[in-house]
Amino acid sequence: MKNIAVIGAGTMGNGIAHTFAQFGYKVNLIDISEESLDKGMKTISGNLDRMVSKEKISEADKEATLNNITTFTDIPKGVKEIDLVVEAATENEDLKLKIFKQLDSNCSATTILASNTSSISITKIASVVSNPERVIGMHFMNPVPIMKLVEIIRGYNTSDKVTKSIMELSENLKKVPVEANDYPGFVANRILMPMINEAIETFYNNVAGVKEIDTVMKLGMAHPMGPLQLADFIGLDVCHSILEVMYEGFKNPKYAPCPLLTNMVMAGKLGIKSGEGFYDYSESKKAEKVSAQFS
Repeated sequence: MKNIAVIGAGTMGNGIAHTFAQFGYKVNLIDISEESLDKGMKTISGNLDRMVSKEKISEADKEATLNNITTFTDIPKGVKEIDLVVEAATENEDLKLKIFKQLDSNCSATTILASNTSSISITKIASVVSNPERVIGMHFMNPVPIMKLVEIIRGYNTSDKVTKSIMELSENLKKVPVEANDYPGFVANRILMPMINEAIETFYNNVAGVKEIDTVMKLGMAHPMGPLQLADFIGLDVCHSILEVMYEGFKNPKYAPCPLLTNMVMAGKLGIKSGEGFYDYSESKKAEKVSAQFS
């Protein structure tokens, strides 16, 4: 397995492309927007520059990594003669189903089709593919080049052969693959998102302020990042979407998004990506200044 296609040049997609390319795989990075592809490649180049400055890789390693990536704005062309496709598009079920229908029509019958979804059912995604045994979840963590975990999700029909192949591939990327079954939120987000939602509820109920909640979790629970800061980092819209998937999947009110989270998403306060969430990022990408509406 040497030829990889990654669909989506956003934060996760460019990180996945970077990681595969750094380990010598030939990567086709696909996005409908030329602007997104340019931005994604600029991000990859900048991240590689930081690795060079920290002497983790050489300048030659950087150039080799960039040379391993080819960009496409067309799925049929981008997935030609590909061994593995990793879909990393927006966390939207309809969009993912549309993409996988295209993949089914344009990929070889032996191409493994993986989704980087953080919550959407792999079984549902595989239902639009003619041979669903080749569909699997490959949930990388952000930032992809740094984080070791890859959550490997087996759909109802995913074959043992495909699962074994993707587990081994993840290890070749120096990642730690952990297998999970296909239930809403899988493992990572089924545990993480209710914690983030509860932190938002705690603030919403005026138990403590933004920085106070994050400080308690960082210093008291040894979390590297407070839950409200983490929500901003992930994207409040993404958190909201995952919670809705779990709420719909389990019909359990404990997964219902906090009203404050819903309002913030509707108001466009999405965290770092929009410049404001629980913190204000207009001057720094670090969570140092609490958003004016909460201070």
